[in-house]
Amino acid sequence: MLIILIRTIVLYFIILFVMRVMGKAELSKMSPFQMIVSFMIAELAAMPIESPEISMISGVTAIFTLLFLQVLISFLSIKSDRMKNLFSGSPSLLIDKGQINKKEMKRLRLTLSDLLEALRIGNCPSLSSVEYAIMESNGNLSIIQKADDKPLTPKDLSIAKSAESLPLVLISDGSFYPKNLKASGWTEQQLDSELLTCGVTNRRDVFFAFCDEQRKLHVFLPDEQNVFAREVSQ
Repeated sequence: MLIILIRTIVLYFIILFVMRVMGKAELSKMSPFQMIVSFMIAELAAMPIESPEISMISGVTAIFTLLFLQVLISFLSIKSDRMKNLFSGSPSLLIDKGQINKKEMKRLRLTLSDLLEALRIGNCPSLSSVEYAIMESNGNLSIIQKADDKPLTPKDLSIAKSAESLPLVLISDGSFYPKNLKASGWTEQQLDSELLTCGVTNRRDVFFAFCDEQRKLHVFLPDEQNVFAREVSQ
């Protein structure tokens, strides 16, 4: 039992390291090669745990071999479009200038019902409003609507909008984030001054505080019954 426990802990950290090196990607957005590598790593990690007679070194060696292959192929894919298309596939044009590409749909073994379902999921239920539809290499459908059917934007209406910044968490459950505060444009003195107006003398007493896209500070204070907010401008 102790051997299984130790092996599980060691393999957990090894797999965690390997997945971090492989990069961030949701399962639904992985290429076929990335999915195969992930499944094989999971299987190789389980073998030394389930079968104590299997050497840990053998399992770890196989896992790092897969990691090497994944990193190597990712590097080659960056350098060569041919390699990228070979391992990850290439996008397919299913709708071209409003016309369904039947030949490409047949090659991908997609039915019209599959296409309409994907369009509905993409918030485009009417086929007549689609100019282009591209099946990406990860299986997602990219939809480009016709110009007349696209929603209006402030630019279309000649409305000037101020630049927005990234919302940043400044305090979460009493924990202060100085890097986020610096990036938000606020100073510690300004933050403490605004907290004082909320009746807070210690940042640890703040439940949640963040700076939104307009650089406005939102402060949530824990109360016995609920959580209330205060919004102030810089």
